[in-house]
Amino acid sequence: MALENGIAGLVAEFIAAGRPSSRQQNIDDRRAGYIASTSLAGEKEIRVSSEDIVLEGMTFRVISPLNSTHSLPCVIYYHGGCFISGGFATHDNQLRQLAFYSGCRVIAVQYRLAPEHIFPAAHDDAERGANLIHQYAQRLGVMADKITLAGDSAGGHLAFITALRLKAAGQWSPAQLLLIYPMLDATARCASYVSNGEDYIITRDTLLSGYELYLSDTDTQHPEASPLWRDDFSGLPPVHIITAQYDPLRDEGEALYQRLTEQGVSCTSQRYLGVIHGFFQLGGISQAARDAMRDVAWRSARLGT
Repeated sequence: MALENGIAGLVAEFIAAGRPSSRQQNIDDRRAGYIASTSLAGEKEIRVSSEDIVLEGMTFRVISPLNSTHSLPCVIYYHGGCFISGGFATHDNQLRQLAFYSGCRVIAVQYRLAPEHIFPAAHDDAERGANLIHQYAQRLGVMADKITLAGDSAGGHLAFITALRLKAAGQWSPAQLLLIYPMLDATARCASYVSNGEDYIITRDTLLSGYELYLSDTDTQHPEASPLWRDDFSGLPPVHIITAQYDPLRDEGEALYQRLTEQGVSCTSQRYLGVIHGFFQLGGISQAARDAMRDVAWRSARLGT
């Protein structure tokens, strides 16, 4: 395996520790571990402003370029965490970097987590959050016709489902989707779930146990549990997908590119080499993470030109 040096060290430690399974951890420990991993995100970006707000009972974090008094393109961001963990604390640095490098207003949605809240709670929160941001766009300083939906892992799943729901409702559409190693197939039928499923920290067990806690009794083949296999993509806005070479989710992200393209959606995809699931949050040790951030920021900023 040819991993980036910083990531190779993390993987070696994980293997030396006996590949500990997420299934053996309680939910509080999993959440605390995720927060602890933010030490690898790099130096905190302070050249932005940050404010937590509440709109109709939902909490959002709004991160803006300094001295931005006019309306800006917006990135609505859904955090990852396998539907069971994550939030503003785990993604604060990525949100700050994205706002600084893109010049966009970045608004993170705090959705409900499993096991306390099972399917479709997160899906419903994701859709409602996007609709509230669109509804209050003028108040938030957001250009309503230049909204990007973005997210990583479970958040990429929620961004994608939200776009599909908005399309079905026929009310408004985001300008584009940016999906960072999205969770797309709860049936785990793609080959990378096997080839990358044991050694690379975020394992097959990590991902599937999150699905199990969130979906509960919902069939894994439900179209909102495994959206990869749907046939109603036509009419979606342009999509960009980021995948990681040593990620169990790599193949389904690239399969989504194929299926979107076959259904007439403008789509691009980039596989980052030498990295694992979650690398986007490892900017302190990963050059690929820093490159991916600049790329996501550039794609977000294009809407303002």
